[in-house]
Amino acid sequence: MNAPGHRRVRSREIVAQGIGVSPGVAVGPAMVIAPEEEAVIERRLAAKDVPAEIARFEAALIETRRQLNRIQENVEQAVGRHDANIFDVHKMVLDDTAFLEQALRLIEGQHVNAEAAVHAASERYAAALAAVEDEYLRERVADVKDVSRRVVRNLAGGHGGLMGEWRQKCIIVARDLAPSETASLRKDMVLGFATDQGSKTSHTAIMARALGIPAVVGLGDITARVRPGERLLMDGTKGVVVIRPTQRRLRQSGKAQQARRDIQAGLLDPLRDLPAQTTDGHRIALFANVELVKEIPDIKQHGAEGIGLFRTEYLYISQPHLPTEDEQFEAYRRAASEMAPAPVVIRTLDLGGDKFSSSVPVPPEINPFLGFRAIRFCLAQPEIFKCQLRAILRASAYGRVHIMYPMISNVEEVKRANALLEECRADLRERQIPFDEALPIGAMIEIPSAALTADLMAPHVAFFSLGTNDLVQYTLAVDRVNDRVAHLYEPTHPAVLKLIRNTIVEGHRRGIHVAVCGQMAADPLMAPLLVGLGVDELSMGSSWIPAVKDVIRHISMKEAQDLAESALKAVSAQDVMRMCRGLTARKAPEIMELVG
Repeated sequence: MNAPGHRRVRSREIVAQGIGVSPGVAVGPAMVIAPEEEAVIERRLAAKDVPAEIARFEAALIETRRQLNRIQENVEQAVGRHDANIFDVHKMVLDDTAFLEQALRLIEGQHVNAEAAVHAASERYAAALAAVEDEYLRERVADVKDVSRRVVRNLAGGHGGLMGEWRQKCIIVARDLAPSETASLRKDMVLGFATDQGSKTSHTAIMARALGIPAVVGLGDITARVRPGERLLMDGTKGVVVIRPTQRRLRQSGKAQQARRDIQAGLLDPLRDLPAQTTDGHRIALFANVELVKEIPDIKQHGAEGIGLFRTEYLYISQPHLPTEDEQFEAYRRAASEMAPAPVVIRTLDLGGDKFSSSVPVPPEINPFLGFRAIRFCLAQPEIFKCQLRAILRASAYGRVHIMYPMISNVEEVKRANALLEECRADLRERQIPFDEALPIGAMIEIPSAALTADLMAPHVAFFSLGTNDLVQYTLAVDRVNDRVAHLYEPTHPAVLKLIRNTIVEGHRRGIHVAVCGQMAADPLMAPLLVGLGVDELSMGSSWIPAVKDVIRHISMKEAQDLAESALKAVSAQDVMRMCRGLTARKAPEIMELVG
């Protein structure tokens, strides 16, 4: 059947796979928003007009801050202060002296209009972020561009957002959504959103989860494949968007959605206070990864036994100056106190040439993936490092605090870090400031050289923690957020499994425990494999703890070990993944409904 104008009506359903970043299922018509980049016209100013242009620029900054404050207040009222803190990063851009001075130099020195100056300054800022390795910091490019667009719009007199107004409930389809645009969505009208771009760590994804709006990102070309008004079925858990779903698929989706609710309420929620223990009595500790102290109530709700990874970079990138020792101590003390007597593993600063902080001037690098970062940066900046070490030591008097060094590549780095730590201990003893003299020290195993020399490192630490995200990337030479090679990112690759196994064997041989704190730990399908390989502890985003616990409680240690033995003999990552899926499907079939 043909539509008016003799165009054929598209009826066949299309399934698009992306990245599920906010769980939930939505069905509704598509509102397609695929705006072109707003053109910024560069104009040359007469010298006499420069003071007025600077005043216009400053007025736009003030109005932008007012708008961001209003959005932040609305988000705080809707979902709480923790999620509203996202917009502190936006306001930080407005306060960044490098950004502001660059724009002012263009206005004053080159007599460029404010719109063009802001655009040029933000592009330079964004380019610096886009070049870094860390996924979280790289996603801040969207925040910078969001603020820049808002300033430019205010310079032009202000106008409505990109979405305009709509009169019916819909699923938004866009190339990307800025965090402020996501926060401004009318939850009563937006059923969900699907975007071409984005990742799990983008602030847009964080806002979607906070607002409870199902979302799928990283779909590539969804804006080109969907027509306005077409019916969509989206699953934010599985990362799937179905264009023009059939009635059969809609019925299946409805049943699956109800099944997930039943599984969560009937099976997973009651597990909160039960141990992650195999059917034959082998215990695995399940910890949570956190970035902010305000996350602690959530991780307790999900049954976390402690914090296995407390990221400290936020203290450095969330403000335009280096955090003081007292500021750091207060954050670490609160975490230790609120979690006590459960342990808190604090990762020391993972910052450097590959990570962006306006308060730490580091020259750009040709290859930041292999550059001046993490422990390398800290050892080269001992005063910054010792400031953090003292703060962590002081906090250890208030709970069970552990220290963990990131991106270790050789034993000398561990020994040098330990020497600086001992200097800090001596300093605190001299000043009679209390701390835990037996505070455990650990090393993150994220580089193949560290995994292969675990036997040399083990005598100098109390534990290992496998950061599998970077370990996979460095082992396979794959950037997992690069669309062209992301398909080669395979956590179950034989080389990766052998490195993990070697780390565990050497750690246990010398009496230290071994944890996993990367994305592998949060995958219920891989839990039996990691348990079988001998891991003692898994640390993950806390929302995955119940599902991982459920799988562990349905398998025996022997079944896990048999799986691991077969996996180590496998010739491909796909073979290993099939084994993992097969065991989980047999022993904990309810989890398959959650992971797809």
